[in-house]
Amino acid sequence: MEGTVPELTHRAVRDAALLRPAAGARQLGGGAAADDWSVYQYRIREFLSAWLPPKTEAPYELHSAIRYAALGKGKHLRPLLCYAAGEVLEIDPRFLDAMAGAVELIHAFSLVHDDLPAMDDDELRRGRPTVHVVYGEPLAILAGDALQIAAFQLLASDRQLSRTPQVQSLAIGILAAAAGSRGMTGGQALDIAAEGHQPTIVELEDLYFRKTGQLIRASIGMACTWREQADPFATEQLNGFASRIGLAFQIRDDLLEYISTKATTGKSTHSDRDNHKATYPGLVGVGRARHRAQELYDEAMSLLDFLGHAALPLRRLANFIVRRKE
Repeated sequence: MEGTVPELTHRAVRDAALLRPAAGARQLGGGAAADDWSVYQYRIREFLSAWLPPKTEAPYELHSAIRYAALGKGKHLRPLLCYAAGEVLEIDPRFLDAMAGAVELIHAFSLVHDDLPAMDDDELRRGRPTVHVVYGEPLAILAGDALQIAAFQLLASDRQLSRTPQVQSLAIGILAAAAGSRGMTGGQALDIAAEGHQPTIVELEDLYFRKTGQLIRASIGMACTWREQADPFATEQLNGFASRIGLAFQIRDDLLEYISTKATTGKSTHSDRDNHKATYPGLVGVGRARHRAQELYDEAMSLLDFLGHAALPLRRLANFIVRRKE
């Protein structure tokens, strides 16, 4: 498993542009149709499909469950943010594949465990049955564990990253911090502790930043490690952008659960309310939640002003994140 993308024969022309330096792929952010993000969505699925153990390798059921969890046709927003940051910083996407793949594996692990009966007890994810519904609880737990470990194995073994040990070490540290008890896992623990209680806005935003925002910030932060020493100001601005978009993303997620249907979101709706979980619209109302998401979006956009036209890939993604249809 070398971490390379196989030949994409039926999209050879489009993918060829991705294998050149990012400056040659600038068209993605320069006013192209939103569907052009499918290039990167396809890229990360193919990359992970080639890297993950095949279903034909023992233990067969576990590997099947891992692939089921990781390779579903979701939006892959975190890898997209990693690649979009790479476009902004003019980084060849080949140097970002392992980072984008690792953050998607951590996200997949979190979804598998969040959906378990002991947690949110959801039966639908990305438009299809959740992992524990298909494979049973014990195997779902093991699949989540294996996905988390696989993320760090990917960063530690990737050929491109291994040539730059400093970048590799920084990326591993960023993702570990984002996934750990001070990040996503800790945010989930706070979420459980808040069930049946009414936190303050400050407490809820801290919970959201840990649970969702940290991994979104890591998606951009890992890409920045390629340019961190050369441009620390850009790294600081992009991390600020990611923090605000991560919080706006979770508030928007709350709004979608309040207003949308399973057909719209591809996952169970109203589970947070059923589990008596604290949510932004539940705490302050739908109108104020929408206002706060817009406020965070505006702040995030202002942090990209220094980039000028080059910021278009991130602006487009942020626009999609905050203005997803209800």
